[in-house]
Formats: sequence, structure tokens, C-alpha cells
Amino acid sequence: MRYTRTAMSLHWLIALMIIGLFAFGLYMVELPLSPQKLKYYSYHKWAGVTVFLLVLLRLVWRITHRPPELPSSMPGWQVKAAKAGHHLLYLLMVIVPLSGWLMSSAKGFQTVWFGVLPLPDLLAKDAALGDVLLWVHRVLNWLFMAVVAGHVAAALKHHFIDRDGTLARMWPGRRD
Repeated sequence: MRYTRTAMSLHWLIALMIIGLFAFGLYMVELPLSPQKLKYYSYHKWAGVTVFLLVLLRLVWRITHRPPELPSSMPGWQVKAAKAGHHLLYLLMVIVPLSGWLMSSAKGFQTVWFGVLPLPDLLAKDAALGDVLLWVHRVLNWLFMAVVAGHVAAALKHHFIDRDGTLARMWPGRRD
């Protein structure tokens, strides 16, 4: 059994956006302060808010549409690890963008989605708290990158070593 087209579309769209945000975030933080860097931060925040909204949609879809069962040949510890990994991915997909939004609020930089829709600040301006939240946002992102790498490694292991069809359930364009 495969995931629905909606689940697959949300999975791959969000995955590509998150990987892009990782790369763009690593790139932009190294730039010297300039109007271009500030523009890049705005783009990063727009994309982060978009991912956050897509993740909320994905969570609603996941709650209302049961995913396919894992292969019966999968050992119990792998089933537990897969479920824990997915829970951690969902948690990080929610708290990483929230940590960025909180950081922006505390640093006094309102998030204006696509330069049009101002989002409310979640915290009052507080430079010291903003610095702590910057650290939190960075640490969460490094953890997130590690969990994503583990997720990809597990999917590739199931595809190339176990050959159990786990990856094919989420791969677009494939038929059972």
C-alpha cells in the first residue's frame, strides 16, 4: 500500500523546501551585514512561514488519513525507531519555524509574509532573549539536519539493502 498523492506531494514539497532552507540559512548567516543580507533574511522567513503552514496542513492530512502499514518483515526495534523518528521530524518541523519567529520577534524584526502580510510578534522586543533564541534556532536546525539525514539514510537502507518497498510507498510516479 502507498501513501496518498496528497501525502506524497506534501512530503516532497516540504522536504525540498526544508533542504533549501537549510542550505540558504547556512549561506546567508555567513554574509556580511548589508541590505542584500537583510533581504535574504526576509526570504528565509517567508519560506519558513510557508513550510510551517504546509506542515500544519500535512499534520491535519496525517491525522485524517492513516498511513500505510510498515512491512511485516521489519523488526520491532526498527518499527519503534521509525515511529520515534517520524514524531521527532514532525516536532522539529513545527518548533524550528516557531523558534525563528520567536527569535525575530524578540530581536524586534517583524515577519511580513511575502512582504505583504504582517504577522504578529510573538514576544516583546528583548535583545538578550533574542540572542538566546538565535542559539536555540541554530541548535534545533543542526538537530533537524541530523534527523533528516537519518531519515534519508533509513529510507535508502530499506530501498537498497532490505528491498522491502518502504521507499516506494512515498516515491512519486511509482505504481504497486
